[in-house]
Amino acid sequence: MSVPVRPAIAELAAYKPGRSAADLARELGLPEAIKLASNEIAYPPLPSVVAAIAEAACVVNRYPDNASVALTAALAERFELPVESIAVGCGSVSLCQQLLQSYSGPGDEVVCAWRSFEAYPLLVAVAGATLVPVPLREQTHDPEAMAAAITDATRVVFICNPNNPTGTALGTVAMQRLLDAIGTDTLVVIDEAYREFVTDPDVPDGRELMRGRPNVCVLRTFSKAYGLAGLRVGYLLSQDPAIATAVRKTYVPFSVSTLAQVAALASLSAEQEMRERCAAVVSERERVSAALADLGDPAPVSQANFVWLPLGEDALGFASFCEARGVIVRPFAGDGARVTIGQPQENDAFISAVAAWEASRG
Repeated sequence: MSVPVRPAIAELAAYKPGRSAADLARELGLPEAIKLASNEIAYPPLPSVVAAIAEAACVVNRYPDNASVALTAALAERFELPVESIAVGCGSVSLCQQLLQSYSGPGDEVVCAWRSFEAYPLLVAVAGATLVPVPLREQTHDPEAMAAAITDATRVVFICNPNNPTGTALGTVAMQRLLDAIGTDTLVVIDEAYREFVTDPDVPDGRELMRGRPNVCVLRTFSKAYGLAGLRVGYLLSQDPAIATAVRKTYVPFSVSTLAQVAALASLSAEQEMRERCAAVVSERERVSAALADLGDPAPVSQANFVWLPLGEDALGFASFCEARGVIVRPFAGDGARVTIGQPQENDAFISAVAAWEASRG
């Protein structure tokens, strides 16, 4: 007889990563397939970052710096915050887990928009808390409904801005209204994994929103714009050092590797190159969005490195149709499909798949 697992974990659906392009290519007998499912940037790490990683590989026989001292200091200088207000983690998703472990537990509630980042429900369940999902309004957060969902039991509120998987973002007034409606004894986590792709000046920087609000923290990552998804390193910014301190207490020792820390430091020194790559992604995002509108499949305005097709019950069928043509997208059953912006030729293949999909439907 097996050792009993906690009921909440036994019933939990495991996180489902995007399908492997290599597996699909073998299945279809193609030289290669195109993966537009995991919001990875389509370019490798910058040359200066690769050189730093190669040099650091010579010392991986030693444990990494558990406190990420050099990286934390660099982030503190970049964002003009004391080092005590910053925590580094194994990707922003790990920081989400640490925050939930620190601020919620059985009997507590965690509010988030839905659909939003698919890891939130899993992490809330693992923490033993109760998720309170608030339906999106016009494919983005509904500030009034989220504020109304907060009760005396609410301990954490997640605001993914831009939102994953819809790419939509709340503007300054809406964000401020929502934050003002949340009591100071509730932790607000502004998840800004896609901040570097934002072009709408009305979408606020979470760092500005947390000023004067000690219950607000901001999450960022090196996985997306900086192209370090395979190394897993993210960071938390807070006005109140107590939030960062709590996160550091729940940190799994040595989980941010030496290579990840070195690569992140080198990436901070290559900011201009990163910005140029983001601009290229944004340009392609606008081109893909325009093509989708022309084909009769308009996507909500995206401020991320992906677009969202609100296909409803057609989501799984659409994803299968694309896969049969060697293009992997990320479907969410009953809701829609998220499509990462790739390199131009990859985006062309996706647009062609959409055109074929529309033609097949008469």
